[in-house]
Amino acid sequence: MLLKERLGITGLVLGTIFFAFSLTPSLLPRPFAIQGIISGISLAAGYGLGVAALYLWKYLQLPLVRGRTAFVTTVIAAVLSILVALSFLWRAAQGQNAIRAVMGMEEAPGVHPALIGLVAIVVFLVLLGLGRLFRMVFRCFSRWLHRLVPPRISYLAGIAAAILLFWTVIDGLLVSSVLRVADRSFQQLDALIEDDLPQPVRPEQTGSAESLVKWSDLGRQGRRFVMGGPSADDLTEFLGAPAPSPIRVYVGLNSADTPEDRARLALEELKRAGGFERSLLLIVTPTGTGWIDPGSQDTVEYLHRGDIATVAAQYSYLNSPLALLTQAAYGAEMARALFAEIYGYWRTLPKDARPRLFLAGLSLGSLNSDLSFDLFDIIDDPFDGALWIGPPFSARTWYRATTERDAGSPAWLPSFRGGSVVRFINQDKGLDRYTMPWGSFRIAFLQYASDPITFFSAGAAWREPEWMREPRGPDVAPGLRWFPVVTMLQLAADMMVGTAPTGFGHEYAAIHYLNAWNGLTEPAGWSEPDLERLRAHFAH
Repeated sequence: MLLKERLGITGLVLGTIFFAFSLTPSLLPRPFAIQGIISGISLAAGYGLGVAALYLWKYLQLPLVRGRTAFVTTVIAAVLSILVALSFLWRAAQGQNAIRAVMGMEEAPGVHPALIGLVAIVVFLVLLGLGRLFRMVFRCFSRWLHRLVPPRISYLAGIAAAILLFWTVIDGLLVSSVLRVADRSFQQLDALIEDDLPQPVRPEQTGSAESLVKWSDLGRQGRRFVMGGPSADDLTEFLGAPAPSPIRVYVGLNSADTPEDRARLALEELKRAGGFERSLLLIVTPTGTGWIDPGSQDTVEYLHRGDIATVAAQYSYLNSPLALLTQAAYGAEMARALFAEIYGYWRTLPKDARPRLFLAGLSLGSLNSDLSFDLFDIIDDPFDGALWIGPPFSARTWYRATTERDAGSPAWLPSFRGGSVVRFINQDKGLDRYTMPWGSFRIAFLQYASDPITFFSAGAAWREPEWMREPRGPDVAPGLRWFPVVTMLQLAADMMVGTAPTGFGHEYAAIHYLNAWNGLTEPAGWSEPDLERLRAHFAH
């Protein structure tokens, strides 16, 4: 009985510490329900680690504290745990409002400490029940195995068998069921044709009567893309001079059966629309749902006065986290097929008559865009560059440029080899801050220090991320601190369900896109006053 009490109190003490840490600020502000879930998971994680540590202690047959000393220790630890939990709950609002202040948001009226605690306890009890179910299964396996092998081996084998059983149930039944429901829901949403979105009438538009791509096959995001953006009249009115309508080519997931077929269809549609006759050609890799951020697209079309063509192909209708979990290879396959077709034709054109060629992608789109080409395939005739926005932490070029950055540059805005090829831009610092000349082949990353998609790391569970060290990014709360395990859970929650105002987190602002596109592509004829007027246009 005493052993069980010590196991329980040790787990609760460590769990309470984790619970308290979870109430400190992370990258993004959180509503009370999400905070309660994070705190409950943190409490369960700490409890589990504490129990596991003492099981290991017992397994190694090390001495245990017994008698009155153990009882007194238990009472003191329980009282201190309650006081620590209440203290951090009471001050939780300060941490959340510190984040909101950095992001220019109004203070939250309150973070409902009682409700946070209630949600956390419910989550903890659910996870505790699952943990005890796991222990029961493990003991059943180990008892059966004990007849055949020594006790310690039976314990290890029992744990392995229980893990395998739980993983099979979770992955084979629960996750698969959820994904099937999500797949049907997103598929129906993708097929929805909105009543207020008319079919294109201009012959060069994708989805028009003359188009090679059917309007009904474009998907919801594709239809929005081809009908969005500035028209020739919009550009002419703003610029004060005649300007053409930008060309937007989009191929939906249902437009052809395979990535290769969709890529070939995109090339033919781009040729039909006259895309290779424009001065700038952009290959955009969408996010998981097929969405392309209007802030990124509209700004570059204004900068180049409509003399631009963009081509994109859908590879999924799931949102980016689900697409990354279930169709990660498929997104890269589509990006590679589209790049091969467009670049393959582009390089056959006379160099003095073909458009400048750039790649672009946001979030999952930037990751797949980065995977769309092989350096050895383009080195003899490189395209002009790429703009990758909010790259996920696993993006290969971003990861290398960040980990191998120049000495003295921060992880949240690195300098890589003097900026001769790769450069970084955020809200405050532009692409012109580097000392070395920027070559003809250019890669730019637009990122915010408060973006958890970019700065999440599983390694944050056991070591402090480098981006948390001083000096920190301007949009990171000063009260953010690293705690083992808990910080990783906080960042994971920020990444999956975090929200932020435009210009912070993963919500990129049009004026920052504008600055990035201007520095990367250097369009001619723009004075600083003209750029300020354009920034003001997109600031509304």
